[in-house]
Amino acid sequence: MRALVLHETAGPEALRLEDLPPPAAPDGTTAIEVHAAGIGFVDWLVTRGEYQIAPPLPFVPGIEVAGTAGDRRVAATVPFGAFAEIAVAPDFAVFELPGEMSFAQGAAMVTNYQTAHLALTRRGRLRAGETVLVLGAAGGVGVAAIQVAKALGAGRVVAIVSAESRIAIAQAAGADAVHLAAGDWEREERADVVVDPVGGDAFRRALRCLAPEGRLLVVGFASGTVPSVEVNRLLLRHADVIGVNYGGMLAVDQGFPQAAWTDLRSWFEAGKLTPAAISEHSLDAVPEVLAGLGERRVTGKPVAILR
Repeated sequence: MRALVLHETAGPEALRLEDLPPPAAPDGTTAIEVHAAGIGFVDWLVTRGEYQIAPPLPFVPGIEVAGTAGDRRVAATVPFGAFAEIAVAPDFAVFELPGEMSFAQGAAMVTNYQTAHLALTRRGRLRAGETVLVLGAAGGVGVAAIQVAKALGAGRVVAIVSAESRIAIAQAAGADAVHLAAGDWEREERADVVVDPVGGDAFRRALRCLAPEGRLLVVGFASGTVPSVEVNRLLLRHADVIGVNYGGMLAVDQGFPQAAWTDLRSWFEAGKLTPAAISEHSLDAVPEVLAGLGERRVTGKPVAILR
């Protein structure tokens, strides 16, 4: 099978397209013929050795796939190995695809939309009618957070994007208002919940726009800077700063992915959300796409098409 193999943690340029034997699928796992594999910021971190999980080298990166398992059409989260023609996923993280959902949409739904669901429901305790502000709103997690917030009944969803060229992406995802990151959005908006995959200065500014008893959800650090918290601000605003780690939660509660997928699938079938801003790429183009993610040049959700 064709696969992208990482032999050293020197960044995406260290990936090599090789022929490998198919991986074994022990009891409790499912072998999937990969039609599409999601490409994400986590994968960029992995290639640089900067992710919290570091498999022994060499290995095949990638954590989200969609394809076939026998006569089933499925999507799945895999413990690496997605950038290959066959991947193996734990059974608890294999999800049935609706008939009208494409493989590219399935691969795009797995991590980003499950992360958004975990953030806004279990971690963020979003209530109907509340205002949600999404940082990095033109990225994969940002687009998913906008759509999941709307599906959950948020009263208003505010998007923050880094450039005018990205405004249309957030609007198409369903945002009620869009601000440029360079503007004074923290003075103009009050949010009950903030979804933050960016970190850095955006995190500090987001703290200032929280409403009383607001929740700031820490999803990632795409800015490259991990911020510190001035806890007096939490005291004065009765605010919560809450960590959201999709992969880490899999080790804590293996039941939550299927429960989340039940909601996501029902919303998709009801037309309440549709994986948006998907771009399709060949497997051998993945290193270039990952480099673009690292440089924050990529919007939406890139997906590698293998079949």
